Amino acid sequence: MRINPITLILIFAFAYPILKGFMFKFSSHNLKSDIREAGGNISFILSLIFGVYFSKKIFIEHNSIIYTKLSELIPVNILDYIEDNTVIFYVVVVPIMIFCFYKVISLIIEGINHLTLYPLVNVLEKVIETKGSMFKRVSGAFFQLPRAVGYILFITLVFNILAIFNVPGKYNKYLEDSKAYNYLCKEVVIPVTNSSIARELPNILDNSFKVVIKDADTQNTGLTNLQNAGSKRVVVYYNGVTLDEGVKSNSKIDTFAKEIGSKGTTSKEKARLLYNWVGSNINYDQDKAEKVLNNDFDIKSGAIPTFQTKKGICFDYACLYAAMARANGLKVRIVTGEGFNGVSWVSHAWNQVYIPEEKKWINLDPTFFKGGNYFNSKRFDMDHRNEKIAGEW
Repeated sequence: MRINPITLILIFAFAYPILKGFMFKFSSHNLKSDIREAGGNISFILSLIFGVYFSKKIFIEHNSIIYTKLSELIPVNILDYIEDNTVIFYVVVVPIMIFCFYKVISLIIEGINHLTLYPLVNVLEKVIETKGSMFKRVSGAFFQLPRAVGYILFITLVFNILAIFNVPGKYNKYLEDSKAYNYLCKEVVIPVTNSSIARELPNILDNSFKVVIKDADTQNTGLTNLQNAGSKRVVVYYNGVTLDEGVKSNSKIDTFAKEIGSKGTTSKEKARLLYNWVGSNINYDQDKAEKVLNNDFDIKSGAIPTFQTKKGICFDYACLYAAMARANGLKVRIVTGEGFNGVSWVSHAWNQVYIPEEKKWINLDPTFFKGGNYFNSKRFDMDHRNEKIAGEW
C-alpha cells in the first residue's frame, strides 16, 4: 500500500524535529534558538494569513478604507491592472503585503520572548541539569513539539497556496486524497484564514459532481439534448440526469420566480434577486454529496426536487437558478468546470446570465453564495477555472 506523498511529507515534517530533539538532548542554547525559529515561523504564518486576507480585501473586494486612500495616491488604471491580472496580484502585491506584516509581527514576538520565555528557559536549564540522560532526551523531544507543529502548519499552508495555481501533474489529486492534509485544512487552515466557503459547504471538499456520457443509439431516451461526439450521438448525464431533466420547471417554480423577478426593473436586477434567493434559501445537501461521490444517483437531481426540498449540491443550485431565470425571460447558461474550496480544486457547476443592457454574459455561483459575493464579482476568477458551457437557454 502506497503512502500518499503529501501525507508522507507532513509526517516527516512533524517527526523530524522531535527525533532531533531526542537525539541531541535538552540545552538552553538550543531551546532559545528553537524559540527564535518558532517565532519566525509563527511570524511568517501570521503574515501569510494577514497578507493574503488584506490583499483580497483591499485590491479585490475594495471594502477597506486603505483602498480608498490608495486610489487617491495611485492612478486608477494601475489599480485596475492589478485587479484584472491574477498573476500580478499573487506574485507582486501579496508578497509585498506578507513582507510588511512579517517585519512588524517578528519584532513584536521577539520582544515578548525576551521578556517572558528566555528567562524561563534559564530556570528550566537549572532544573533539567540535575536529571538523568534519558530525562534530558525526553525533554529535548518534548520542547521540539512547537517546532514540529510549526513545520507541519507551514507546509500545509504552502501546499494550500500552491493549490490555487494550476500546478501540473497529479498534485491536486494527491491533495484531495491526503487525509492528513484535508484534516489540517478543515481544522486549522480554513478557520484561521476565514475561508467561509469551505466552512459553510464542508462536503464540497469532495468531487461530488459527476458527468457520464453514454451512446445515444443504445439508450431509448427520447430526449432532445443529444450531442455529437465524432460520428456518434451521445447523451450527457449530470449526477444521473440530463440537462433537459435538470432544468425542467413547473408552474409553481415559474410563478414564484416571476414574483421575485418582478421586484427588479432591469435584467441585471432580476438576475441578482434570483441569485440572492437561490443562494440564501437552498442548503447544501451533505448526504447527497456523499451518495453522488459513491456513484449513487437514487436521489433525484434538478430544479424541481431542489425547489421542493430546499436542498441540493452544485448542479442542483445551477439547475434551479436556470429554471427561475428562464421563467423571467433571461438568457441563462449552466457552466461546468472546477471550483477551489479552500483545500483543492473539485468538479463544480455554476451559471452565466446574459445582460442585454450591457451586451455581455456575467458569471454567478449560487452554491458559493454563503462564502461571499459571487455575482459578477472579480473574486470569481480566483476560485473558478476550466469553464465549459454545458447548456444555454
